[in-house]
Order: sequence, then C-alpha cells, then structure tokens
Amino acid sequence: MDINLPLNLVRVTEAAAIKSFYYMGKGDANLADQAAVDAMHLVFNDLDMEGTVVIGEGEIDNAPMLYIGEKLGSGREGSPKLDIAVDPVEGTSLVANGQNNAISVIAAAPKGCLLHAPDMYMEKIACGPEGKDIVHLDLSIEENIKRLAKAKDKDISEIIISVQNRPRHEELIKKIRNFGSRIRIFEEGDVNTSIATCFKSSGVDLFVGIGGAPEGVISAAAIKSLGGVFQGRLKPRNEEEIERCYNMNINDVNKILELEDLVKGDEALFAATGITDGEFLNGVVQYPNNTVKTYSIMLRAQTGTIRFVEALHKLDNKPHLSTRNM
Repeated sequence: MDINLPLNLVRVTEAAAIKSFYYMGKGDANLADQAAVDAMHLVFNDLDMEGTVVIGEGEIDNAPMLYIGEKLGSGREGSPKLDIAVDPVEGTSLVANGQNNAISVIAAAPKGCLLHAPDMYMEKIACGPEGKDIVHLDLSIEENIKRLAKAKDKDISEIIISVQNRPRHEELIKKIRNFGSRIRIFEEGDVNTSIATCFKSSGVDLFVGIGGAPEGVISAAAIKSLGGVFQGRLKPRNEEEIERCYNMNINDVNKILELEDLVKGDEALFAATGITDGEFLNGVVQYPNNTVKTYSIMLRAQTGTIRFVEALHKLDNKPHLSTRNM
C-alpha cells in the first residue's frame, strides 16, 4: 500500500473538520455535516486510489455524497483498491452546540477487509492493550471490571468506564455504580470514546454499551492499530435486520465479532481530526489572518505507527477550505 496514503487520509479529515468547524455552536447539525461531506468529497477525488464506501452517510437514495457503494479517488490503473469507512462528523449535534468530542474520521483497508456492517445496533466492549485476553462480552460487567482492575493494578473504585447516556443503558449504569466503579457519561461519539480507552491520558479504562454497528467497524480499525481490545455482537431488532445479517454471511447473530472479523489482515489505516476538543485530540483553533490549526491522528495497523499531526492552514491559499463569505 502507498506509504503516502495515511497522510493523504489525514488531509481528507482535516478538510472536513475545518469546514464543519465553521458551524460550531451555530445550532445547525445538518449544515455542519453537509459542509464536512462536501470537503471530504473534494479532497478524496485527488487521491490516487480506487475506493469504495462500505460505511458512509447512507444509501444512494438518501445521501447525495459518500453513500454506501460510492467510488472515490482517481481510479487510475494500478491504484490501490480500498474499502472506505467514513464519518465526516461524528457528533453533529456536538458541533452544532459547541460541545466537546466531535471528530472527523476515516478508516480504510484493502478491498474486502472491512466488514460491511449494516445500520443496526451492536453491543460493544473496548479497552486498551492491558485488557487483552482479560475482558470479554460474555462476562458480566462486574467480572470484566474485576479482571481489568487486577490487570491494570488498580482498585475497582479507580476503574473509569465510558457509557453513552441512553435509556437502554440504565441497568448497566446501575450495576457499575453498585459495584463501586466510576462512570464517565457521554452523549455522542462512541468512536472517539472507545478509542480513548487506548490512551492513558484520557483516564478512561473501559468502554461498554450498545451503539451503531458501522461505528463499531471504524473503532475496530483504530483499536487494532493501537493494540487494544474490541469485541462486538450485532443486535438486530426485527426480522428485516436479521435477514441483513444473513446477507453478510453472519448466520449466527449472537456471534461475537473479534477484531479480525471486523477488520481483516494488518493493512488497515485510520485517520481522524478533532473538530472540537476531545479525549485525545484538540479541536480546530481559529487564528487571525484566516488561519486555522488542526490536530489529527494517523494510525497504521501493519507497523503499529501512531502519528499525531499538528498543522497550520493558511486558508487564503486554500480557497476550497476557506470559510470566509460562506
């Protein structure tokens, strides 16, 4: 795979973050998302690849760009054929309301290596490398906490667990608190929050709960590169969703999906840029003279490389990114 591709993917997330940031705090989630989609599309077209969106903004009938099945890149002969999973803005309402933890994110892998996860719920658990062969979806939350605390040489009361603020998690939250551990509630952005478990600086030890399956695949690409732990189990709600599982060749809907099921091989790439300040990435910063600063992360599973990229963008020289006169 082209060694320049990871940095080029960062260029895509930078563009999306910059354009979306213009709508930060303005109360319109749709405009924030559309600006990011448009920016991504523009930069993708310059990349030397033949990408197919396997996780995107929706189906072709209801998404004008970055829809599932859309082709991206130059498509020149000999260019790499890639699966692309993309979330132009993870946390659109976070951007609209000026709240933390919004990011722009891409995962990519050779064609056929990313699970084409349907838009349904997935039960998830994630943590850093210390939890390898320790935590498991089939264990109770109490047992997972106890085992992880021992592995990390922490008291149970010191374990911090991220759980999304949703009614479906009320019983889970009650169990965690009754067991004596701490909870960090979040509103949106389970890609950001699950990945944060792999960074000690985030203070988060474990991520658990039920969220979107597509986001699970994107998270898995990053966590695989970081040497962490991720397991998922699809949670279809009706016969139609069960049929979609069968179409994905998942005949056992209760099967626990390991990292290798979600992201095959070791050539996955991941890129993300902060839109607003978050667990492990700062957000876009506006400077005078039509200049902004972005903070991004670039991951490569094959080498385990983790690159943090800080960039200053003089938008007068990048009219496609400039937010003046919008």
